[in-house]
Order: sequence, then C-alpha cells, then structure tokens
Amino acid sequence: MKCHKEKKGSITVFLALILSLLLSLVCTSIESVRMASARTQILNSMDIGLYSVFGQYDKKLLEEYDLFALDGSMGGGMLNLAKICDNLESYMKPVLKQNSQKLSLHQSGLTGYRLLTDNGGEVFYQQIVQYMQETLGSQGVQALLNRMSDREKKTKEADLKASQAEAGGSIDRYDSEMNQASQKSQQAAEEAAKNQQGNNADNSSGQQFGDGTTQPVPAQEPVNNPITVIKRIMKMGVLELVLPSGRGISTHTVSRNTLVSGRQLQQGMEMPDGLITENSYTSGVLFQQYLMNHLGNYINPSDKGLAYQMEYIFAGKDNDMDNLKAVATKLLFIREGVNFASLMADSAKRTEAQALATAIAAGFLIPPAAVVIETALLLCWAFAESVLDVRELFAGGKIPLVKTSADWQISLANLSNLMEGLDSMRKNDDHGMSYEDYIQVLVLSVSKEKKVMRGMDMVENTIRNNGRAHFCMDSCIVALEAFADVKANKKKEFHVVRQYCYE
Repeated sequence: MKCHKEKKGSITVFLALILSLLLSLVCTSIESVRMASARTQILNSMDIGLYSVFGQYDKKLLEEYDLFALDGSMGGGMLNLAKICDNLESYMKPVLKQNSQKLSLHQSGLTGYRLLTDNGGEVFYQQIVQYMQETLGSQGVQALLNRMSDREKKTKEADLKASQAEAGGSIDRYDSEMNQASQKSQQAAEEAAKNQQGNNADNSSGQQFGDGTTQPVPAQEPVNNPITVIKRIMKMGVLELVLPSGRGISTHTVSRNTLVSGRQLQQGMEMPDGLITENSYTSGVLFQQYLMNHLGNYINPSDKGLAYQMEYIFAGKDNDMDNLKAVATKLLFIREGVNFASLMADSAKRTEAQALATAIAAGFLIPPAAVVIETALLLCWAFAESVLDVRELFAGGKIPLVKTSADWQISLANLSNLMEGLDSMRKNDDHGMSYEDYIQVLVLSVSKEKKVMRGMDMVENTIRNNGRAHFCMDSCIVALEAFADVKANKKKEFHVVRQYCYE
C-alpha cells in the first residue's frame, strides 16, 4: 500500500507541472487572440472611418462632371484637415466600443493626402482618362482615336496651306504691286509719247475726218474689280462677318486671378505610391473628348459661368466674346488656306481668274500687273468662300474639310455681292464637319498643361456660379493616408496606418 501511494503522488506532481505549462500556454494564446482581435477591430474602425469619410464625396462634381472627390474644406473654401480628422474619429469610435474589448483612441492624424489639382492637375487628368476608358470601352476608344487622328492630320495640312498662302500671296501686297506696275506702264507711255513728238497732236487723241472734225477713241468698257470690295470686307470685324444674324453673343466674363490657373494653389502631402505622369496621345484625345462632353460651346452654351467654355480652353481669354473671336479667326484662317489650295488645283477656276485678271489689268492700262491681280483674285475668292463656310458652321451646319468643285458656294462673278449673300449663298453638307468637330480639332493644338488648367477653371467657375461661391478645386481630396494610436485593455498601444483613394 505504501508503494502504491508513492507512485500515485509522483504522478500528481507530474500532471501538475504539465497543467501549469498548458495553462500558461492557454492564457498566452487567449491574450494573443485578444490582441489580434483588438488589432483587427482597430483596423476595421479605420477602414470604416475612411469609407465613411470618402462616402461624403462632392455630389455636384459627380453628377455634373463624373468626378469623385471629397470637399476637404467641408464647405468652407480652404482645406480643413482638423475637421477631416474629427470626422474620421467620429466614425472610428463607435466601432472601437463594440464587443468586450477596452479600446480607447489616443490620437489620429493624416500622413498624406492628394488633391485634385496636384502635379499641375495630373490627378484631375488621370481620373478623367480612366473614366473615359471605362465608359467607351476598347472599341469606342479605338474608333475615337481613328476619327481624331484623321481630322487632326487634315487640319494640320490645312493650317500649313493657310500659312503658305498668307506668306506667298498676301493681299496686302496687291496695292504696292499695282502701284509699281502702274508706274512702269506710265514710264513706258511717256517714252512712247516722246518718240512720237513729231506726229500730229490731234491724231494722238482722236481720228480726223474729211470735214475737219475729230472722233475720240472709244474708251474701254470698265471691268468689275471685286478685289477692292473684298479688301473692305476684310477690314470688318470677324464676328460681324461669320455670326448668323439675330443671334446674340454672350458677354460673360471671369476674374482669372480667382480661378485655378490664376491663383496660388494649395498643395497635397506626398503619399508613398507617388504619381506617374501620363502623356500618351490616347489619354490626350480621351481627355479632350471628356471636355467636349461636359463643357459648353457656342452651339451648346453653358448656362453657368462662361457660356463658351470650349472656346476658353482654346483661347484662354477672360470673356466669352474674345474667346469666340479667337476661334472664329482661326477657323477663317484655316478655311482660307484649304480653299486657296482647292482653287490652285482647279484648272477651270484658275482659267476664269486669269481671264478676269487680264481684263482688269487692261482696264487699268497696266498689263504687267495681270499676274499680281490673278493671285489677289484667288485670295479674295478663297476668303469669300471661307466667310460663307465659317458662317455656316456658326449657324449649326456642316462643311467638308476639303472641298471639290461641286461643293463651292460663291462664283467669281458674285464676289462683289458677298455681303448681300451671306445667308443665301452658303449651304450645308451633311457629310462634312460641324462647328463642334472643328473646335475639338483646334483644341488638339493646345498644350496639355493649358488644357488641364483651363478645364479645372471651367469646372470650378461653373460650380461657383451654381450656388457654391467658395468652392475650390484645390480643396478637393481624392486620396488619404491616415494613422491612429489606440490603447487596448489599458496595456498595449497599437499604431495603425491605412490608405484610401477614389479609383
């Protein structure tokens, strides 16, 4: 019996040692699970807090411009980071109070944030490009690229032709060339008169008949010279020539120093992931298509802020009238180049111009000026046709980028009647390009930096004129990195960092 008791006691001591180890392991495991649970709960509170803060996105930006951004000013105009932190904590604390964990928020703050205007508007630009890619799909993007590439190529060629025509045959040279030709003809006439000094003076001015009377030499029938008429028209205001009658012009203005492009912008705090600049041709076309879809122009004006917003993207002036004038002038210049090139390639029209130039030169008794007059006639003809083209565009019609002889609107004989036929002579071509097509191609020539800044100007200006006078694009947050220090069970303190951004 005694030995049996000794064995029983030795086993109890062994089990007690094992049990103490197991109990220690279990307690450690329970504590580890509690800490892991606490950490998970803290992370959940951060995630829920960030989701809830970013869930307060600016509804006006989304509804009107398909942009996701948080108004970091909370309606005040300037960034209010303290208020954002308070807002974040207000969503975290209820989550921290859940379950039996004793979690207390010690402090929180922001370690990084990105604004819509950061990097010269690159954030704004890339969000738009991503939106357009998702909206159009791969096939839509490719179709847009093909269309814009073809139009851009043809417009650049037209612009080059216009520059060559302007440099090679400016209408301003017409007067000086005509004066020189006239002086040469007069000198030749004077020399001829000196050679005939011995002849009868009466025979130089008329024919003498047997009865002693003289008959004057018939004067040449005067020829209609449209150049002088077109030259006067060229001096008129471009808007007066190309805008349809009865349609007013917006007189809205903006104060440039209050807009994104004209003031010192607030800057974000750098985040670990950084931002890579996007400069591809595809992204540029997609961004520009977005602008066309969301901004106003002369055909479809905006009812808030500047009415002609796409014209502002092109010209960057502080008022609608100057922006419209810049577009009209450029359109007229391009059309004149295209039309002049068409005339030079049309043998029938060139023959017609040569005949009229010869007649005008003979009428002025300066045959050497025929070549100069022909060039001036072609330039005047191209200008008159261009006025009708651009007027049709502003009236909402379409015109072909490159014309055939059948597309021509005004004849050489009708040049002098251009002002009377501004609306009766022009015609629409359903297969041509519209005003909006042309302005989109014109804006392709504007640098990315200017387009992005001016685009943000128009978004900001429109929202400000829609009841939110203090709205600022550089207060719009698109990404945040926040930290929180939370004490768990009055023992261990956790430091957690989380990021959130609109994608």
